[in-house]
Amino acid sequence: MQRFVLFILLAIFSCASSGQNNAVKPCSAPECSQFDFWLGEWDLTWNDTSRGTNTIKKILDGCVVNENFNSPSGNYSGMSWSVYNSRKAVWEQTWVDSQGGYIVLTGQYSNGQMILSTQPTMNAQGKKIVSRMIFYNIGADSFDWNWESSGDNKTWKLNWKIHYQRKR
Repeated sequence: MQRFVLFILLAIFSCASSGQNNAVKPCSAPECSQFDFWLGEWDLTWNDTSRGTNTIKKILDGCVVNENFNSPSGNYSGMSWSVYNSRKAVWEQTWVDSQGGYIVLTGQYSNGQMILSTQPTMNAQGKKIVSRMIFYNIGADSFDWNWESSGDNKTWKLNWKIHYQRKR
């Protein structure tokens, strides 16, 4: 019995110590930095006259990208949480807003663009619709963002275009 207890204790301590010595930092894969272009304080413009702000930070030990969107003129605000799921090799984002909106998106960074899409949902006419957001024209201090929808996943309708400019 003593040998069994000693064996269990040795197994526990050896696992604990090997886990500490060989621990890989969570969210350290290069893909986990693909959204870093979005981090910071941003001034937003759309429709040439509408304005808003967006603050993007990495939280929870750098594993989560947290967005805080605000449109004072439209009395609208929202937040998102994005994480890279290395098992699925995709980004996953959840959006919630001040109008009761809740959107789940998944996607990838490829060819200089971050594209996240919803699963198909039914619109009021009973037609399946997919929505997506595209981050593109990405530079150090600016980029563009589109919110688009499609009924066939081939042709896309632009619903909202926002230009991001980094705050100085």
